Amino acid sequence: MFVFLARVLGYWMIAAAIVGIVIDGTKSIAANALVITPLGETWFALSPGSLNALQAGIQRHISPYLWDPVLQWVLMLPNWAVIGGLGFLIVWLTTAKTRTADKLPA
Repeated sequence: MFVFLARVLGYWMIAAAIVGIVIDGTKSIAANALVITPLGETWFALSPGSLNALQAGIQRHISPYLWDPVLQWVLMLPNWAVIGGLGFLIVWLTTAKTRTADKLPA
């Protein structure tokens, strides 16, 4: 059951990434220039409180050096690349692995 739910989550994340690509594409066409929306900007637009809470929690309880070089770099990546990459990773990890011996003819 957990594998099924994780796989559905992965497919939803891939669908959200496709929507993000379409939105960036339409913004690029309208602006007549390449427009790429970073993950941090999208997250801040949707829920600024949770982003601020994450920053404060990581800087206080884990390490301020994890937030500044690492997570800020991730937040500057295109939102569709991060969400789509995580979605593909989840789907790949929940795919049933078949052994090579099972594929051999009898």
